[in-house]
Amino acid sequence: KYLDVPKTWSAIRVHHLLTHTSGLGDYPESFSLQRDYTEDDLLNMIKVQPLGFAPGEKWSYSNLSYVTLGILIHKVSGEFWGDFVPERIFEPLGMKHTRVISESDIIPNRSAGYILKDGALKNQQWVSPSVNTTADGSLYFTIEDLTKWDEALDAHKLVDRNSYEQMWTPVKLNDGTTAPYGFGWRVAKSESGHRMIEHGGAWQGFAAYIGRYPDDRLGVAVLCNRAGARATYIAKRVAGFYIPALAPWLPSAIKLDPATLSSYAGDYRLEDRFTIKVSVAGDRLETTWFGEKITLVPESDTVFFEEDSDRTFRFVKDASGKVASLIISVPEELVLRRLP
Repeated sequence: KYLDVPKTWSAIRVHHLLTHTSGLGDYPESFSLQRDYTEDDLLNMIKVQPLGFAPGEKWSYSNLSYVTLGILIHKVSGEFWGDFVPERIFEPLGMKHTRVISESDIIPNRSAGYILKDGALKNQQWVSPSVNTTADGSLYFTIEDLTKWDEALDAHKLVDRNSYEQMWTPVKLNDGTTAPYGFGWRVAKSESGHRMIEHGGAWQGFAAYIGRYPDDRLGVAVLCNRAGARATYIAKRVAGFYIPALAPWLPSAIKLDPATLSSYAGDYRLEDRFTIKVSVAGDRLETTWFGEKITLVPESDTVFFEEDSDRTFRFVKDASGKVASLIISVPEELVLRRLP
């Protein structure tokens, strides 16, 4: 109705975009972080890509679904999403410092984002102003504002109770099964069985995480200004200080034979976004994550963990027994296919 999109999109609804079940993929390899794009440019880029699956058939994390939602907000309301959302949501809640990213505005107390490169801190990569204002992220927060956000969620201030239930209920797929994601939130349980609503993310030298335990009336948010920082793990450690059962579970290391370890060595690619190299380092594996060299410790024949982190790395084999992919939990699952 509002967007000029192909017929293949006819079954896509807003709830598909919100729950990552639309079939839209992610940024193509041709996408440049240094180029400025208009909303028409972005929509044209998105709609020429074939759908990965029929809407509602599967769950697959899609930044482009949220980019599309931002464009849709502009078309429907007449306002850029970065103006519409603060006016309607953040300002009424008193979140005075929460706003869309701007490279040109003077913003008091703005933090810089950093990345580790060859063991030294470096400034993050420059990103064009338009790429830095898409609706799949691109917001400045403070911890004080996130506290107000959490209080508003706890008090059901933003929308009616039915909308909250929809937002925090695992999405039902076409075949009747569910995926652990609601409207913009991962819906899961902690290792000890406590209901948990969470989301994390990383962008341009920053890492962030917010986790809510609604039955325990506890919320924890962590903001870090280094790419690859363990925001999720830090938040769960903090939650454990208040409720010991919420502390992250620490797996036990096992030893694997050299042949098994060697079978996992290779290059793995996440769609058109990035490639990581996994190599053998003694009785463990090693890779680089956002410029930081990390060690992968075997927990089972196929699952590895990173010390002082809750990231897990699970290798998946095909029917012939060959390693086909690597699933990284961060906490959202990223599926990287093995390159030949």
